[in-house]
Amino acid sequence: MTDFTPFEDLLRGHAGLLEDSTHDRWLRAQALFEERAYREAAVMLTELLDDPGDVVHELTDVRLLLARSLFHSAQLDGTIRVATELLEHDPNEPYAHLLLGRALQRKGRRDEAQPHLRLAELLGGYRS
Repeated sequence: MTDFTPFEDLLRGHAGLLEDSTHDRWLRAQALFEERAYREAAVMLTELLDDPGDVVHELTDVRLLLARSLFHSAQLDGTIRVATELLEHDPNEPYAHLLLGRALQRKGRRDEAQPHLRLAELLGGYRS
């Protein structure tokens, strides 16, 4: 059986031979997160936010996955920063409230965490 995959498709994403699309980078970041390579996913997601290509919306999903990656890799200050930025754009995102609340808790800032944890429970049913 003959494979007729164009040569460019075979090279895409390998050793930087061809430029990746924004979508390719997003899929790769998701795969890294799924593989529990949280630090690597965070680096790729940060790069994606710094250079979103032709994407013009607020990138809520990218910010949320970045906050999750930072939290899972114990980068709590980064989690707090990204979750706060996300909530500035989408104040009703329950998982962002949960991540922010949990990161604040882990940093010993329990009083600041409580409103976010309550909102996470009210908006998304996340129990803290």
